[in-house]
Amino acid sequence: MGQLGLDVDAEAVYRILLKQPRAGVTEIAQGLDWPVERARATLDRLAELTLVRNSSEEPGKVRLVNPEFGLAGLLQRQEQELAQRQQAVAATRLAITQMLTEYDEGQTAQTDDVRRYIGLDAINSQIERLGHGAESSVEVFAPRGAQTPAALKAARPLDQSAVERGVHVRYIYLDSIRNDPATMQYARWLQGIGGEVRALPQLPLRMIIYDRRAAMVPIDPEDAARGVLVLQGAGVVTALVSLFQQTWEQAQALCGSRAATATQDGLTPQEQAVLDLLFDGHTDDVVARKLGVSVRTGRRITADLMARLGARSRFQAGALAMEGGWLGSGATAGEGTGEGVGQDAGEVRGDA
Repeated sequence: MGQLGLDVDAEAVYRILLKQPRAGVTEIAQGLDWPVERARATLDRLAELTLVRNSSEEPGKVRLVNPEFGLAGLLQRQEQELAQRQQAVAATRLAITQMLTEYDEGQTAQTDDVRRYIGLDAINSQIERLGHGAESSVEVFAPRGAQTPAALKAARPLDQSAVERGVHVRYIYLDSIRNDPATMQYARWLQGIGGEVRALPQLPLRMIIYDRRAAMVPIDPEDAARGVLVLQGAGVVTALVSLFQQTWEQAQALCGSRAATATQDGLTPQEQAVLDLLFDGHTDDVVARKLGVSVRTGRRITADLMARLGARSRFQAGALAMEGGWLGSGATAGEGTGEGVGQDAGEVRGDA
């Protein structure tokens, strides 16, 4: 139970409440031979974990939250924290690999596990080589929202060829592509021929993984002109595959509906992401860029959230959101470069 955040005292009191759901502080203290203050403090801890609530019928007592939901909520929270830690490890591995390219900007810095490609032609050639050579899977993070016509045109023949060869093609887009007819049409086309498409409010970086053996990522997520890295080292690629799989499980199937499933607090995934980004101190421009929407749209979402919270300032909105439990893991954070399986290098430079 310690893995769920229950210490020895909390577990002891919780087990009593499982047998006597209406037990009060005095009864719990007597049953465990504790001081009343110790029992009361432990009940407060259980209330923080949403395992008990104040009784509406008997003032001064608590009621046990249905264990099926209370314990499941704690387990889900632990799973989310584990996923975040694993994503952080994957991001750290990638950052280390990118930093190593700073050690020597010459060709001597390249190894069989890490190859750097600079320039549109070189990047295009690698995308085509890896795309045509894929045998089992192609997995894509496609942030930045609406994809350019050039990117979609370049991706189509490679995606089609891969699916026809029996390759498992999976894309994760931003939720904001629902507002772009061309990108949505492409997503429906890809699903129609046998690919899979999901969406999230945010994506950790721009990335393509081929056969779970090679991954294409930006050298510098903030400066795409520096080129891309093709990684084939087992450790780094395994971490990126894990990052993709965790993100895929969090993402929602992308269909024709514009409606997004709301959380238990009534927030859409996009609204949840905006709250988390604002709480982290990001500006309107950064929030809009990470979500793939216009600054005007981002500000409208922010204004609506502040109105629902009854906040007069962003600082107050953050405090109220935290107090109300509205701040969650959201989606994954950060961003990078790369686009689709058949992404044109010009789009890599233009969008990242």
